Amino acid sequence: MNRRQIARALTKTLNASVDEILAASNEPLTSSAVRIGITGAPGAGKSSTIARLAAYRANQAKQLAILAIDPSSPLSGGSILGDRIRMDELVENPDIYIRSLPSRSSNNGLCNNIPELIDVLESNSFSEIILETVGVGQAEYAIRNQVDIVILVMQPESGDTIQSMKAGVVEMADILLVNKDDLNGADKVCAELTEIAARGGRLEGWFPPVVRMCAMDNKGVESLSDAIDQTIRWQAKYRDNELIARQRRRYQLQSLLERRIDELLDEATPDFLSTSLTEGFRTIATRCPVGG
Repeated sequence: MNRRQIARALTKTLNASVDEILAASNEPLTSSAVRIGITGAPGAGKSSTIARLAAYRANQAKQLAILAIDPSSPLSGGSILGDRIRMDELVENPDIYIRSLPSRSSNNGLCNNIPELIDVLESNSFSEIILETVGVGQAEYAIRNQVDIVILVMQPESGDTIQSMKAGVVEMADILLVNKDDLNGADKVCAELTEIAARGGRLEGWFPPVVRMCAMDNKGVESLSDAIDQTIRWQAKYRDNELIARQRRRYQLQSLLERRIDELLDEATPDFLSTSLTEGFRTIATRCPVGG
């Protein structure tokens, strides 16, 4: 892989305006890359899980790309955390490419232009693309339209499991991962998740497996990898790919429209922001068309 070329392409795409994205728009790529989304509350062990999983799957003659979405500094706009800090052991692996991306103005756990960033990686023939979100909540609803497999990472004794259940987040996942399973309460959480998984997942007919893991001790990574392979095989038979394509296009259109509105509001004069709500709305709506 040409790391420098990939890095330049990702940076250009990340910083592209709505007009620039539309000007460069092409038909969707036909790619066999498997997209894996890793999400969960802060502290659940997402980065440690990715480090173990990526290293394991790269040993199976795969080339992997990792996009790690980091919370942005409100002052600089740059990433508060960085992939070099969290995934040092992967940096020297010739079959793994890692890039941290700041979430910036995005409020859905991802970052601007994420569909186009994934396109860049798919054009570079990676076998698998791993996408890590900032946190939990809205992230699941955004990421589910951009990846093939959603892995929800939870840990015992943290309270995030119960909150995820209440928010319906568990139903968004294809694989339920209990990390740090050496902690007290792991058996109880796994039992509760198994009961929920029996109701079915986000894709009709799929029942998410519950996997136990302790990323720090490198325990359970093989089980997680097997669960991913099982999910891939099931989706190859039963997933509605046309529906997935429509959902991804809807997300792409919606995210571009939201960014276009942000651009227009950033350009707004004080006088405009002093007009009535109705007048302001109509003005924004008429100016929303892009690309001429």
